[in-house]
Amino acid sequence: MTTEEEDESAPFSDASARQYIERFSDELVGHGLQLPSRLVRLANLPLLDSYGQHLAAEKKSRHTSRAYEIAARQYIAATLPGESDPSKEDVEELTVQEALDRLDPNNGRFDLWLQTLSHLRASTVNARIAAASHLLKWLGHAVPEWVIRPQRSKRLPRILTRDELRKLLLAAQQSENPLAEVVVTLLLESGLRVSELCNLNESDIDMQDKSAQVWSGKGDKDRRVLFSHRSEDALEKWGLYRNSLGLRNEEALFVNGRGSRVTSRNLQKMMDSLGDSAGIPRTRLSPHVLRHNFATGLLERGADLVSIQRLMGHSNIASTRIYLEISDQTLREVYRRAQEIDLFEEIE
Repeated sequence: MTTEEEDESAPFSDASARQYIERFSDELVGHGLQLPSRLVRLANLPLLDSYGQHLAAEKKSRHTSRAYEIAARQYIAATLPGESDPSKEDVEELTVQEALDRLDPNNGRFDLWLQTLSHLRASTVNARIAAASHLLKWLGHAVPEWVIRPQRSKRLPRILTRDELRKLLLAAQQSENPLAEVVVTLLLESGLRVSELCNLNESDIDMQDKSAQVWSGKGDKDRRVLFSHRSEDALEKWGLYRNSLGLRNEEALFVNGRGSRVTSRNLQKMMDSLGDSAGIPRTRLSPHVLRHNFATGLLERGADLVSIQRLMGHSNIASTRIYLEISDQTLREVYRRAQEIDLFEEIE
């Protein structure tokens, strides 16, 4: 078939389909796809295993690594027209060299994979695109410039009202779970992330200084958080109970009934139970909500944004600034203090 005949026989509607089965001709480019020199020695090794080791070398958190690997699996499993769905074994055994060709963003697979994400929230789509972009750069591909990241809707962090906080603290104090009071109190006073709290060791707590050392927090950053005598009292009570357990993990500060280090899931289940006792909907209560309350509480008491940023462990102050809009409680406090001076009386 001549070139003219081929062009005439292909309807215009098929043009979009053809882009998914044709990439730039290697004859025109002059060479095929080549791995970066740093990956040549890994060419015949499984991609996912090699990429997982790379994420570990970059010191990505467990949560980030898991999210990146899930996105990689989904991207690999995306099929072009005429292809059959790969099996789980096919995905796991795909080599680095094979992935270079399969994940080439010029062959349309990236486009089709993005279309499968259209039902997800903007923040989730952006996270998946970031994960795929990281993988492509590692393989030596250029991330397509045409990729448009959806704009995230501006959602303010949830916080508990003062009445809800009062009910929560009462429920924690009355709870049969020995972890309840110390965890709720420490989260509200320190602003710790739940993963940071779970990873605390007994040696990280300085009772005299009323502080705790966070090692390798989000972004692999270390920082020191502070607490007051309330947390100190709760920690002392918890320490007496902890020492009565048969500890499987001698270092862990917070352990479950079996003596093993607590997990984020353990603490969320505890929060669900406390929410039920306090009459707070489960959707409104989590360890992270208490972290938000910590930040807004500092603002209400006049703390500056830079200090809050350091205490929260934010790398960008823009993340801290959102608490200015979280509620109007700060404005109400400022207003009440201002009204203590009677403006009208001064004028009269």
